[in-house]
Amino acid sequence: MTYRSGRHFLQIPGPTNVPDRVLRAIDAPTMDHRGPEFGVLGKYVLEGLKPIFKTKNPVIIFPASGTGAWEAALVNTLSPGDKVLMVETGQFATLWQEMAGRLGLTVEFVAGDWRSGVDPKLIEAKLKEDKGHTIKAVCAVHNETSTGVTSRIGLIRKAIDAAGHPALYLVDTISSLASIDYRHDEWGVDVTVSGSQKGLMLPPGLSFNAISDKAIAASKKAGLTKSYWDWAPMLAANEKGYFPYTPATNLLYGLKEAIDMLMEEGLDNVFARHDRHAEATRRAVRGWGLEILAKNPEEYSSALTAVLMPDGHNADALRKVILDKFDMSLGAGLGKVAGKVFRIGHLGDFNDLTLAGTLSGVEMGLKLAGVPIKASGVAEALAYLGEANTGAKSAAA
Repeated sequence: MTYRSGRHFLQIPGPTNVPDRVLRAIDAPTMDHRGPEFGVLGKYVLEGLKPIFKTKNPVIIFPASGTGAWEAALVNTLSPGDKVLMVETGQFATLWQEMAGRLGLTVEFVAGDWRSGVDPKLIEAKLKEDKGHTIKAVCAVHNETSTGVTSRIGLIRKAIDAAGHPALYLVDTISSLASIDYRHDEWGVDVTVSGSQKGLMLPPGLSFNAISDKAIAASKKAGLTKSYWDWAPMLAANEKGYFPYTPATNLLYGLKEAIDMLMEEGLDNVFARHDRHAEATRRAVRGWGLEILAKNPEEYSSALTAVLMPDGHNADALRKVILDKFDMSLGAGLGKVAGKVFRIGHLGDFNDLTLAGTLSGVEMGLKLAGVPIKASGVAEALAYLGEANTGAKSAAA
């Protein structure tokens, strides 16, 4: 391969860029995972994760991708034949429900348009109809990575409560944790699923279950087969900072550093930064005269923006031009929107200048690919960022 100067722009919505501090932390000798030094590290990261999930309850760490955390959430809380309620918000909601079916669960999967999040009123109506409480869990994706749509998790909790239904509440935050405000305890979530490779700024390889007391109680009766994913031995070993099997030691070094970085910046500042970059990106998209896939402003994602291509233009052809000419990777359209959208990731270790470079690459690529644009979206984004940095931030459009 020909050498390309400069740093590759990895602007997919995960895995995200790994900051140098995290890389340096990972690049250390592996320690004895049964020794006293590891116990100190284990306790540090297990406690340090709680403020990020906004919970006082345990957070379990598995050596796995987010898919593993999906499975752990299901097999620890449910039994064969149990009914779960899910909504088709995009590709990842679709994959999670497919997994549930393969595990022997009965899935009621409500069709969606891939442009909207979970409708709390729909959840309330479905649960009120379920007089016999056959639905054992409601599963929702907080931030649908394939569409750039964020579901309103707190309002869904209120809908479950309004229905007076005892269903467990399971939420996927794989692409929202540490990027978009999330409140496990306040929103009454029973299992929060997440992964290391997005807002936590780590390579792929760690997955998480934040669990409620209700979820722990359910796990003691759940009948789905499990071994590797079993919470019980994890919780027992975690009390002293250890794991029942070999953990991903060097990724835990990186996790400690990532937790420190997030706490140093402050979570409210992290969320505000992501909000700012998302709004600047949307202004660029509108400046180009293109359409955002997400339909409802209250459901816009602050982690990524999915952009619809005009008729007659292919998103993958555009992505190839941008990769070949500017060494920048953008997210592909998945599933039903393959070839129809490209996704701009603006989450994780990301600042204003990185966004400016990203949007400049997209704008130049649109022109080279012959995609008609109205004006400079970059100019719109930079004007907004300039206002934001002088304290004169315009109201979000």
